[in-house]
Amino acid sequence: MRKNKNKPETVDTTSVTETEEIKVPKKKKKKTGLIVFLIILILAVAGAAAYYFMERQKPISTTKNYLENVQAMNFDGMKELLQSNDMSALDNADITSAAYTNFFKTINQKMSFEIKKTRFNIQNGTATVTAHIKYIDGSDIYKETITEFLKQIVSTAFAGETITEEETQQKLASLLEEKSGSVEDKYTEVDIDYPLIEANGKWKVVSLDAETVKVMSANFTNVQDEIHQSLSEIENSDSGNLDAQPTSDSTIDMSNDKFTIHYTKCRVTKDYAGNSCILVYYDYTNNGSSPSSAMVDVNLQATQNGQALEAAILAENDTAVDQFMAEVNPGQTVNVCQAFTLKDQSNVTIQAGEAFTIGGGTVTSQILKVQ
Repeated sequence: MRKNKNKPETVDTTSVTETEEIKVPKKKKKKTGLIVFLIILILAVAGAAAYYFMERQKPISTTKNYLENVQAMNFDGMKELLQSNDMSALDNADITSAAYTNFFKTINQKMSFEIKKTRFNIQNGTATVTAHIKYIDGSDIYKETITEFLKQIVSTAFAGETITEEETQQKLASLLEEKSGSVEDKYTEVDIDYPLIEANGKWKVVSLDAETVKVMSANFTNVQDEIHQSLSEIENSDSGNLDAQPTSDSTIDMSNDKFTIHYTKCRVTKDYAGNSCILVYYDYTNNGSSPSSAMVDVNLQATQNGQALEAAILAENDTAVDQFMAEVNPGQTVNVCQAFTLKDQSNVTIQAGEAFTIGGGTVTSQILKVQ
């Protein structure tokens, strides 16, 4: 048989086609599997990151909630967020006293805070959240309150009146509220680290710390302690002033926003026991906005040779002595007198300052000749 030269030769592609049909699907399947794996891996990493971020936010959220309860003076809310449920750190403070509730609530509402950083250990279930807190520093309020309180107590004592412990507390609370409204706000800022722990799926602040109590109380802990401390400071300040030596031309004349005093004269006489005493006279002007007296405002001391002289009780009547204790209206001036028992005939040094001031204050001095 003769081959046809014009007829193209045919090639059997059956084996090639089958091979191609087998190889192509294998490549697609391998590529698809890799993509699925990468998607699962990405989702797993994203899920882990999201879980970690979510868990990390929990101690932060607890700390914010805790500080919001501090702002609101919500003791029950604070206790629920404490791992120990222990609020004994407040035992020695007056924050929980019903008499001072309005004052401390007003003060704490002005507090603000910001979360600065977080140290978080997901394996151990522990964290430390640092909060930057800005709060009222009540030192000026307490100073004004205690000074005014001591003045009122002195006036009450000299008037022969007595007040109960409950009345004392009410008076202090009323003065705190009054002074918090009149004294300019002064702020203090502090960073506090709050350790937290996870227990039964809930994050809790480990304990109520002293620094937070200080924030809540505006740097104030106990009314009675502050009064005792102030009296101690006044006593130390008074005894320290006795060492100051005036010059020959110095005078006790002084003026401030509460009073003005101007020395007028002195004289020597006898006290009720027949001992020599010196009478010091000065004009007292009330510069304040409410009635007051030289007895309440002025601290006058006398010394001879560095030794303090005791107050004398006169055998004679003297209007100026009575006016030392009398209330004087704002803007009014009266001549007052204070008497001191003499030790000998040497010169007397007198010193004047503001009564019940904390931290010393301004002191003036003058030398008086007995002979």
